Amino acid sequence: MAADRYERGLEVLRELDPAMAEQLQDKLGDLAPDLEKMVVAFGFGDVYGRPGLGLREREIATVAALTALGTAERQLRVHLRAALNVGVTREELVEVVIQMAVYAGFPAALNGISAIRQVFAEADAAAG
Repeated sequence: MAADRYERGLEVLRELDPAMAEQLQDKLGDLAPDLEKMVVAFGFGDVYGRPGLGLREREIATVAALTALGTAERQLRVHLRAALNVGVTREELVEVVIQMAVYAGFPAALNGISAIRQVFAEADAAAG
């Protein structure tokens, strides 16, 4: 069962961003391989892999939550890229972050816009 959850998590990660699974393994696999397996199996295999919401909607919710936290800029950038990969538009991402100003405050929203600016610039540079 655990191997199935992990494999499902890898499938979901590859749908979100083909490089994401490899990045997780590179960043955690040598120092904290159990944490990498937990993130993949639980976070992406069990939670992201659930029915009821599509990956697009899950990424919108994740971007909102990470923006509201205000302390997870690296993860926010990862999920902004994933959101773009699953069909969330740039305009929708900006609106999600603006919405968070009401609930998390202007500093969190301004930090979210900064992360968006960086992700959009990277995407534009990669597109050439």
